[in-house]
Amino acid sequence: MVAVMTKQFVSLPVVESSLYLFGGHQRTVPGGWRFFEQKHQAFELMCIVSGQQKTEIKGLSSYTYGAGDALIISPGTLHTNENASATAEMTYITFHFNIESLALKSEIIGNVANKVLKANTPIAKLAQSTAEEMVADSLRPNLDMEQKKIKIQITLLNFLYGLMANVKHYQPSNAKYSEREAQISRDMATLIEDKIDQPEIPDFSFGDICLTLGISSGYGHRTFKKVYGITPLHFIEEQKYRKAKLLLGSPENSIEMVAEMLGASSVSNFTKQFKKWAGITPSKYQRQLSGKRSVRNVKDSGYFE
Repeated sequence: MVAVMTKQFVSLPVVESSLYLFGGHQRTVPGGWRFFEQKHQAFELMCIVSGQQKTEIKGLSSYTYGAGDALIISPGTLHTNENASATAEMTYITFHFNIESLALKSEIIGNVANKVLKANTPIAKLAQSTAEEMVADSLRPNLDMEQKKIKIQITLLNFLYGLMANVKHYQPSNAKYSEREAQISRDMATLIEDKIDQPEIPDFSFGDICLTLGISSGYGHRTFKKVYGITPLHFIEEQKYRKAKLLLGSPENSIEMVAEMLGASSVSNFTKQFKKWAGITPSKYQRQLSGKRSVRNVKDSGYFE
C-alpha cells in the first residue's frame, strides 16, 4: 500500500514588533562613584561584572549586589546607582529596553523587577550572557553598524524569549498588584487597542475607557501604571505610533489620509507628532520603506519587506 502525502497548509502568525534598546554600555568606575537619581519609561537591566554595586530604589529598598548578579528596574522607578566600595573599582554592563508585549511587561514587573537576581539563577545567567554578547557584538571589527544593530536585536529577542520561559517560575516576594487589578488593566488595554485598530480612530479619551468599565479615571490610571509600568496615556501614544507606521507602510495611503485616519487635527500636527515618536518625518519614513525590496505575488497584489 502506498502512503499518500497530503499537502498541509501552515499559517504563520502576523509579527509586528517594536523593540527599543538604548543607553547600553559597559563601564569600569572608580571607588566612590555614584550616579544621580533617575527614572525611565523603559526597563533598565543592570549586570555586575566585577566589584559590588549599591542600588537604592526610592520607597522600596536598597540592594548591594556583586559579580554575576542582575537587577531589572521597572519603568518609572526612581533609583540611584553607586559603587558599594569607596576604594575598589567596579565594572558593570547596562542597557534600557522597551517591549510591546503588555503580558510580558506585567510578568516582569510582578515577578522579578526591582529585586536582585542572584548569579546562580536562570534569569541572572541569561542576563549576564545577553549583556556580554551585546558588548562583544559592538566590538566586532568585521561588522558594520547595521549588522551590529541586527545582531543586537537578535540577542535582545533571545533574552526576551528566555524571560518568557523563566519569569513564571519566580514567585514574587510581595504582590505588586492583585488579580482584579491585573484583569482591569487587561480590559483597559484591550479597549484601547480595539479603538486604535478601527479603520479610523474615533475621538476618545482615557476617561471614556474608564467610564465603559465603570471605574474612575484616577483609579484606572494608578492601576494601569502599577501593572504595566507605563501610564495609559503613554500606552495610547504607543498604539497610535504603531498604527501610524502600519498605515504609512501601505503604498496606497498618502500622509494626508493617514493623518485623517489617526484623527489628527491637521497634517502639520500629525507630522510634528510622528517626528516626536520616530525622530523622522512621515515622508522620510515612507521614503525609507520605498527603498526596501517589494515583491508582488502572482495576483499582482500584496507586499512584503
